[in-house]
Amino acid sequence: MTPRVSVVIPVYNEGEGVVRHLERILREVMLPAEILVVHDMPEDTTVPFAQEIARHDPRVRTVLNTYGRGPANAIRFGIDAAQAPVAVVTMADGCDDPRQIDDLARLVDRGVVVAAASRYMPGGQQVGGPRFKRMASRWAGRTLHWFARVGTRDATNSFKAYDTDFVREVGIESNTGFEIGIELTAKATRMRRMVAEIPTIWLDRQLGESHFDVGRFMPSYLRWYFFAFGRPLSGEQLAARWAAHRPDQAPADRDKEGTRA
Repeated sequence: MTPRVSVVIPVYNEGEGVVRHLERILREVMLPAEILVVHDMPEDTTVPFAQEIARHDPRVRTVLNTYGRGPANAIRFGIDAAQAPVAVVTMADGCDDPRQIDDLARLVDRGVVVAAASRYMPGGQQVGGPRFKRMASRWAGRTLHWFARVGTRDATNSFKAYDTDFVREVGIESNTGFEIGIELTAKATRMRRMVAEIPTIWLDRQLGESHFDVGRFMPSYLRWYFFAFGRPLSGEQLAARWAAHRPDQAPADRDKEGTRA
């Protein structure tokens, strides 16, 4: 059966901690789905635990990212490898609510190209996390919503659903951190494509240690923050931009080098 939603989870040495999160996703997602556990190296400690789950549930498979290390490359690889028309990106740390994966996917089914889980709209909440990161994220989300008129108050949250055709049309240029969420929201805004949001309650990391480095990733976030304020662009213009930045490696190469469960 062709999945209706591909859940993309970038991982980095999550070890046994990924089991609880995968079990929650498998329990809560009702739509026909595939769960892609995207890792950067064959020896990642997440892989044996994810493959053990995959032996009992064919919705789960591990895929080796060959686009280069880092969360942005892993997410880009996972979306390129997705078989469903909708891809939902969620983290492996248990911060996101997997009960909302179906709702986000259904928003994309209805025609939006980016569906955001929003901590900063009425009904949303962020519990815990570093203070500076919380303040910067909230400020960026609100100012983008007020002044650039993006369709969400939480452009920086990585927990989003995407129309995979839209992503393949405009491409993903990010290659460092988790800025893919703000990049695709900014591109949708400049193309005048629909972005929508639903409230979410984000809980601070419950599993493992965070690998997020604010100082390292901030320049990439700022690049796409200011990009959102530009003049409207056509799909052809963004496609041409993507063609100029597109890496050579194709996702099909994964099957030669990667692992599948």
